[in-house]
Amino acid sequence: MADLIFGCTGATAERYAATPTVTFSLTITERSGVRVHAIALRGQIRIEPHRRRYSAAEAQRLHDLFGDPSRWAETVKPIQLATVTTMVPAFTAVTEVDLPVPCSYDLEVASARYLQGLDDGTIPLLLLFSGTVFVATEEGYSVELVPWSAEASYRMPVRVWRDLVDMHFPGRAWLSCSRDTLDALSAFKAQRALPTWDATLAALMAEAGPAGPAGPAGPAPDVSDPEDPAEARQP
Repeated sequence: MADLIFGCTGATAERYAATPTVTFSLTITERSGVRVHAIALRGQIRIEPHRRRYSAAEAQRLHDLFGDPSRWAETVKPIQLATVTTMVPAFTAVTEVDLPVPCSYDLEVASARYLQGLDDGTIPLLLLFSGTVFVATEEGYSVELVPWSAEASYRMPVRVWRDLVDMHFPGRAWLSCSRDTLDALSAFKAQRALPTWDATLAALMAEAGPAGPAGPAGPAPDVSDPEDPAEARQP
């Protein structure tokens, strides 16, 4: 029976991907000495926001996601980033494999809103693995399951996310809205002969007047607790 240990050693923003993609570098170690013919691997990637500290500016940006910082001990929960699959080719003892993970920049999605709110540091991730292992034997092949205990932790630098965004949306951001809102914005834009959507939104904000200060006055409380076990995973 295969005895597999998973690790994550790095993450890279893919420059030439058609969609925003981060590739994670995985190391898989087999400790029993059998030859692994292949693994149909499934990876579930979660953000664990309670495992880092936040500046006052970051806490303000994350207010609509987690609420007031005074309640973060109860409201800050893991965020699902992606679920992906890949095939691991044959190996003995140890192998390295890339795990491409498409990422959304839709700020209506919780993971993108969280990542966009960070300035620097690292993003605590938990990679949970499952799947099917094909082991070479003298009689042919045996089929086993990747144990549910298979996981790896990784702290991805925020700069990887920033590099990804800059590659695909240099100096830009986008928001989704309802068709009714878009129609109203289009009418406003046409009435004032505004050249771009940036100019349209700037004109609306100018008419609305300056917004008052909002958000926390100081740094968010430290809700990190690295000793807490990971939440029960989903199948």
